[in-house]
Amino acid sequence: MPYRSNLDLPPAVQTHLPGHAQDIYREAFNHAYAAHAGEHDREKRAHMIAWAAVKRGYVKDGEVWVRRAVAVS
Repeated sequence: MPYRSNLDLPPAVQTHLPGHAQDIYREAFNHAYAAHAGEHDREKRAHMIAWAAVKRGYVKDGEVWVRRAVAVS
């Protein structure tokens, strides 16, 4: 089921990710959930895709998720 707001996200996402990372997770999940309509494992896939999206912009430093450093050319 799509998430309307970050307050609707699973507790593990809310308690571990900063607000911006939660936005990324929610948007990626909702998009993937819609894209995989009709598939028996659509919710599982959507969660996997959402975590992958978060990991593109954030990295876990110990127990805290922080933004990845931006490479300067």
